Parts: sequence; structure tokens; C-alpha cells
Amino acid sequence: MSDKKGFTTTILHSDRLLKPEFGALHQPVHTAVTWGYDDVQGLVNVFQNKAKGYAYSRQGNPTVTALEHKVTQMEEGMATVAFSTGMAAITATILALLKNNDHIIASSYLFGNSRSIMQTFMDIGIDITFVDATDVVNIINARQENTKMVFVETIANPATQVADLPAIGDFCAEGGLIFVIDNTMTSPYLFKPVTVKASLVINSLTKYIGGHGNALGGSVTDTGLFNWKSFGNIAPIIREQIRPEMQGLTQIRKRGLRDGGGTLSPEAAHSISVGAETIALRLDRACSNAMMLAKYLDAHDKVSHVYYPGLEAHPQHGLSTGIFYRYGGLMSFALKDGIDCFSFLNELKLVIKSSNLGDTRTLAIPVAHTIFFELGAERRAEMGIPDSMIRLSVGIEDPEDLLADFEEALKNV
Repeated sequence: MSDKKGFTTTILHSDRLLKPEFGALHQPVHTAVTWGYDDVQGLVNVFQNKAKGYAYSRQGNPTVTALEHKVTQMEEGMATVAFSTGMAAITATILALLKNNDHIIASSYLFGNSRSIMQTFMDIGIDITFVDATDVVNIINARQENTKMVFVETIANPATQVADLPAIGDFCAEGGLIFVIDNTMTSPYLFKPVTVKASLVINSLTKYIGGHGNALGGSVTDTGLFNWKSFGNIAPIIREQIRPEMQGLTQIRKRGLRDGGGTLSPEAAHSISVGAETIALRLDRACSNAMMLAKYLDAHDKVSHVYYPGLEAHPQHGLSTGIFYRYGGLMSFALKDGIDCFSFLNELKLVIKSSNLGDTRTLAIPVAHTIFFELGAERRAEMGIPDSMIRLSVGIEDPEDLLADFEEALKNV
């Protein structure tokens, strides 16, 4: 029998293989803030990276370590650092690795909060160029002498543009650039960024990996593909103490997590870890429901446009079919002129009006008035977000119940 197990089997047995105390099937919730040592040399060795262990929970905890191990297995990476949120993971990664006057090429379709933190980085001296990442030519043309990183998402939220991931990966590998992929919208079940030569993979664990809308979390996984020996921003002390392949992630843990303080609580780590066990089951159902709704809405006379990579008319449908296992649980649509999106949303009885995504329940939100309101009308227009756009995070409800809810709401609006 092969040692390599299937996706769900690996997740289910991840904690057990780490040998938790008393034969527990899950890693227990360790609430300790600090750890004591009988021999002070043991404590010193942990501080000096000479031995594995725990000293202070801001940068490490056994329950969080177990989740990091699980995410690493899911992403088929080398190692992972967990954070309190996905935004904390993004912020810590960039602050830990880049310096004043370094340059990032970023997708112009980044989610609102990701775009906002990029603006903050620009305010403190990191140079950022935003481009249409659906075509690698735009990435290539944006490169400068000081370019250090390319940052994209798999599927853009909310208009579902898909980045030219394989071509961008080739470009970054050839040019020695850190290729960061935010995998939140697809999750490691639908797509593994390591297959397109990603250097680092970001996940908002709050979304599909945790899956139940009951815990915040984020992570960054090193795929092992980037040559950190050639990266000039590694701190001398890390260069001296840490083996080359772990230098980037160690700097993220030390300068991003320890110094930044975006620590994931053990309670949240445990909740996410247990939720992750059913990600394949949940996403199979959510993707199936999303495809059903996309086809239904696409044919409806009160809907002007549906944004979903699973539809053949989607500009990146062919690319998505080639690289994603399925097309995801996120979709958006725009109502025709004269139909008020607030009135429609209020007619929905089963679907919840909420801002989260990746939940087991179907959630809907008016995009222009909420999560992209701060960008302003001009920027929303550039991103292809009309005022009538509604974003759906499709859940795992019985499909006939979901369909009936939309049919009734569209009839009444």
C-alpha cells in the first residue's frame, strides 16, 4: 500500500499521527501562555533555535502547531505559520520580508481589505504596481529593478477574475521573484498553488478550511520552491542560525508573528482543525449548489450578468477548468436596471444577509454598498463592480430549497 493517502484521509489522521497525549484523536487545546523548563539550558536552546519547543504562546503553541501541520499537508508544502486572521497573515508576510523601496506587483482585483493594506504599505515606502493579473504580459511589463514579489489571488472576490497562475508562476521562477498566492477562494482542496510554482500560499482559515463561521484564522505556507539563499532581505541572525530552506518562513514567524502579535488562539486553532476535516464534503456540495444557481440565474430575465468561472461564457473558464478541481462556492450576479438589489435581498428568506464567506450556510451581500464601499464609485467601475452586484457565498443547503428561495425572491421583486 502506498504511503501517500488521499486528501480527506490525510486530514482526518493528521493530529493522531503527531501522537497527542493519552491517545487523543485530536490535539488537545493547550491554553498555557508560557512553558517552564527544569533545566534552563532547555529554555535557552528554544530561544536560540537550537531545539524545538515552546517558550511563549505568542509565537507557538502545541494546538496551533497541529493546525499548521495539517495546513502544510493540505497544501503539500514544506511548513506553515498560523495567524489570528488571513489579513494578519498577509500583513505579517509583507512586513517581515520587504523593505522601504522594494516593489510588489499585485493584482488590481484584490479583495477590498487586501487592497487597503497594500495602500498602507505604499504609504510607508513599499512600491506597489496594480495590474490586470488575468494576463501574464501585464505582470511582465510591470517588473522593475527593485521588484521582489508578485501577489495575486486565485479567484478574485467578488467578480471572479482568475489570475494567469501557471504563466505567472513560470515568470516568477525564472526571475527569482517571490510568488505569493492567496488561495482562500479555492482552498487547497480545489487548487494547490505549489503546482504553479508558488513560493508562499496565504489562506484565510476563517473561510472554507474552518468552514463553519465560528473561528477566525489565517496562515502562510512555504512550498519549498523559493531559493531564500538568494534573497537579500533575510536578517543576518536568521541567515546564521536557520537552514536556508526555512529562512523565509522563520523570518515571517519571528518578525511577522512574534513581533507583530497576530497570534491565533488555541481555541480557534482547535475549532478550525476539526472543521477542516470535512472540507472536501462541504466544498463538493457548495460547488455543486453554486453551479446550479449560476446556471439558473444566468438564464433568468431579471439578471443582467453572472460572475462564476464555471460558466462557459466566463473569460477565464478554460483556464479555470485546467487548473481547478471545481469552480468554487463563490459567485456574484447583477440585477437588470430598475430592479433594486436591496428589495431582492430582503425577499430572500433562507439565504442570510451576511458579509462572511466559506460558511456552511448560503450568505449574500450587496457589494458596492458594503465590502467595496470605501473604494469609491470610480475604483469599483475599474474593477467591474456595478452598483447592483450581489455576492453569494453558496452553502451546503439542499439544492431544491436554495433554488426555491431564489425563485420566490425574483418573482416578488
